Amino acid sequence: MHRSAHPSLQRPTGPARPRRRAALAAVAALASAVLVACSGGTAPAESESAPADGELTPVTLQLQWFAQGQFAGYYAAVDQGFYEAAGLDVTITEGGADIVPQTVLADGAADFAIAWVPKALASREQGAMITDVAQIFQRSGTLQVSFADAGIDSVDDLAGKNVGSWGFGNEFELFAALTEAGLDPMADVTLVQQAFDMSGLLAGDIDAAQAMTYNEYAQLLETVDPETGELYTADDFSVLDWNEVGTAMLQDAIWASSERLEDPAFEETTIAFIKASIEGWIYARDNPEEAAQIVVDSGSQLGASHQLWMVNEINRLIWPSDEGVGIIDEDAWEQTVEIAMNTRNQDGATVLTAEPDDGAWTNEYVEAALEQLEEEGADIEGEGFEPIEVELQEGGQ
Repeated sequence: MHRSAHPSLQRPTGPARPRRRAALAAVAALASAVLVACSGGTAPAESESAPADGELTPVTLQLQWFAQGQFAGYYAAVDQGFYEAAGLDVTITEGGADIVPQTVLADGAADFAIAWVPKALASREQGAMITDVAQIFQRSGTLQVSFADAGIDSVDDLAGKNVGSWGFGNEFELFAALTEAGLDPMADVTLVQQAFDMSGLLAGDIDAAQAMTYNEYAQLLETVDPETGELYTADDFSVLDWNEVGTAMLQDAIWASSERLEDPAFEETTIAFIKASIEGWIYARDNPEEAAQIVVDSGSQLGASHQLWMVNEINRLIWPSDEGVGIIDEDAWEQTVEIAMNTRNQDGATVLTAEPDDGAWTNEYVEAALEQLEEEGADIEGEGFEPIEVELQEGGQ
């Protein structure tokens, strides 16, 4: 789990994969059946997920962290009634410092969980039988940020510098980049254990700090430059983007129990949940201000301008999505797995010791959800997406 601040808290897609298959017809029919059941039809018999006639299916979603714009699509799906229209009564459970969402899911305390792919795969390797059923973030949101006058414009420039690293599994994109540049992370840079904020960079203790585009980077732009008395601007900083460097790893995805996916009724619930969640993300894409306010109203402790920045930056990680949001791109998956297996951190550890088995991911359910959304005329690719301009306020207020 990446823990963002306050108090906190990918990779370009590869060749297009055919999304539509004749085999999806049967799965889509199942999904339609559960919607009919939730509207007053007869629910499938002998099912753990099937609701009584006319009732909503209760669903719990476990987040990685507290309510914030990182999860705006899910909150919007509740607020706008997309889950209810799909026959679901969704409860969103916030995360925290001691909560591992994929473990909560594997233990049966949630129906779905949001987790980064490498961390969830590590849990699967350790016995948590969970499956990536929808890859919401299509790109990595992780940066390495320095002051512009530090002269760090490439990974090579990190040589001899104090380089911040959060650890906790967030370091592997950085370590992979250093290794590919021919730098020994343990000898050619000085690693600094970084707090989940930007205080080390601002104090001059770190030359290049880890930051998420949607959170810690914004913290810099919400801070007053003591030399000018004005807020810092993007021109004051240089960033290394792992998507551009080529060491990005897949991040936020929807995970479900592999075992429960063997139950036809839970398959139906999964399709319905993915469909309504994507509707929530489409709403957040087209209505970022409203989506940010929904998150604020849901109890987030972050300021309004920070929340809007976060929603806007999350939209950049999702849209455009060439094959439809939620599709797992095999090239991006393979890159994530390759880095997870072959990149060692400061302790000499890798994320994975072996290739994940075939049950670790599937596009079956998201493809069925996208088929339904396309039939309803939804824009599932966001080809024309343009981020808005967000004016951050001091402290993110």
